[in-house]
Amino acid sequence: MKISCKEASGICDKSQYQEASWWEILKLRVHLIYCKTCQAYSKKNSELTSLCDRAGLTMLSEEDKEKMKRDLDKKL
Repeated sequence: MKISCKEASGICDKSQYQEASWWEILKLRVHLIYCKTCQAYSKKNSELTSLCDRAGLTMLSEEDKEKMKRDLDKKL
């Protein structure tokens, strides 16, 4: 059940967006008990997610992404 810090950070990222399974979350919680570095990462990740939510930040739509690509290609 022991996981690496790399795997823990991936699970932490997934859990911020409710994409982690209950088993992954359990493994992450066990890891966070003994890993201070990952505890700090998890805390900062939660703070960043909270700030983004409060600021109302959203992802670009696929249409907007394609438009940006076209605009960049024109400039190059």
